[in-house]
Amino acid sequence: MVCVSTDRAVREQLVSRVDDLGAVLFVNNLTELRAMLLSAAADGPMAAAAPSPTGLTRLGDLQLDSVSTEITWRGEALALTRLERETLLRLASPPLRLWTYPRLFEAVWGGAYLGDQAALHATVKRLRRKLVALPSGPRVRTVRGVGYHLVSE
Repeated sequence: MVCVSTDRAVREQLVSRVDDLGAVLFVNNLTELRAMLLSAAADGPMAAAAPSPTGLTRLGDLQLDSVSTEITWRGEALALTRLERETLLRLASPPLRLWTYPRLFEAVWGGAYLGDQAALHATVKRLRRKLVALPSGPRVRTVRGVGYHLVSE
């Protein structure tokens, strides 16, 4: 469910009414919603993500090899754990899009998502720490209550 409103009271009222029905995505305006849904539009360096027959994807200076799972920044291999690599590979897979918690958990851990977000949040937190060290590199953004997506700074 998507709620487009800047009014906190409206948001709280909606959450209280649909709490057990699933995730609610809150955005301030339609521009923000469009930007989120169309993150793969042709307006930026992140939109250049395109798979090749070799399994290579480039996002600016970041190169991801889905076959070898090697990820490099400006030619230097990034020191990522297996879970961090798998998470980044999923988030960077074309077309760039929002990955819901259950979908990302299933893709990386290979099991059913039972609502426990601790492992997923911890992995993304470690990944963010490593990505922030990359000048002008990609960043993992949270869509509260829904999931994650990769964006350029």
